[in-house]
Amino acid sequence: MLVVTWSTDGAGNCVVLDGQPYVYARTTAGEFVLPAACPHRGGPLHLAALRPGTTRLVCPWHERATSVTRAVRAGVPAVRCGRRVTAVFDLPDSTPFTVEYRPLSDDLVGGRA
Repeated sequence: MLVVTWSTDGAGNCVVLDGQPYVYARTTAGEFVLPAACPHRGGPLHLAALRPGTTRLVCPWHERATSVTRAVRAGVPAVRCGRRVTAVFDLPDSTPFTVEYRPLSDDLVGGRA
């Protein structure tokens, strides 16, 4: 298992493992580690907006909706402490990773102090 700690916001708010970027998201439906690329076409899911009146994130490329509730339940195990998040990925602990920046939509930083 690979354990990675990174920033919840700012310059180092994204970890990239095996080419897949992940960000920490905080919505009205919950907090979770989110793949920053849409599983459908690789669109920028980190820029997704919540569909009004629902807990569904809408990909800005093709408007496919993804359930936040399902992402929270099936997501990457993670814990936030202040402005840092530590997550456990089902990858060998020798897996290389980089920490980068991804802008987040307003809906994915909701309620952040």
